[in-house]
Amino acid sequence: MIAGRLQITHLGCWAHARRKFMDAKKVLPKNKTGKADMALNLIQKLYQIEQHIKDQPPNKRLEIRQTESLRVLEQLKTWLDKSLNSTVPKSKLGEALSYLAKNWEKLQIFTTNGRLNIDNNPVENAIRPFAIGRKNWLFSQSVKGAKASAMLYSLIETAKANGLEPQAYLTHLFRNLPNCDTLEQFEALLPWNHTAY
Repeated sequence: MIAGRLQITHLGCWAHARRKFMDAKKVLPKNKTGKADMALNLIQKLYQIEQHIKDQPPNKRLEIRQTESLRVLEQLKTWLDKSLNSTVPKSKLGEALSYLAKNWEKLQIFTTNGRLNIDNNPVENAIRPFAIGRKNWLFSQSVKGAKASAMLYSLIETAKANGLEPQAYLTHLFRNLPNCDTLEQFEALLPWNHTAY
């Protein structure tokens, strides 16, 4: 902890990096291959590894990432370093390469922990209903309303992520929260510590 806050590590999102190369590929003539295809092929290898290990425990995922994923990342970094010097920076490919180079350190972090994801697609999928509906919610037009909705969505999505039925969890939480006096009692109510209500 730093100054009473959790230390946060910023992860890069390979879905965003891949999207930049997809944009670069779109400007090529139809049925023509280019440098973007090389990046897309290597990124696809990373996703294939992730697909293969998705049901593995974190320690096994880490082990495979440390061998297989790092090997692919090494190939991609070698290609990136060569391509940066021979590509027009303002082109779509140049923008994709620049994004990859600028975020390289963050994009590798997923290989250091088996619990981390290669991209933030699960988070984006979880907040999609909120993003779609927020224009309809008048109470979110104030700072207090926005904070309230953010807290509520965090509780709901965290409950879902921990295999809990959100309404039952919230009912249990709101019934028991007023009776908590100690840190241990509060922590027992957290979704990842909760087993039954």
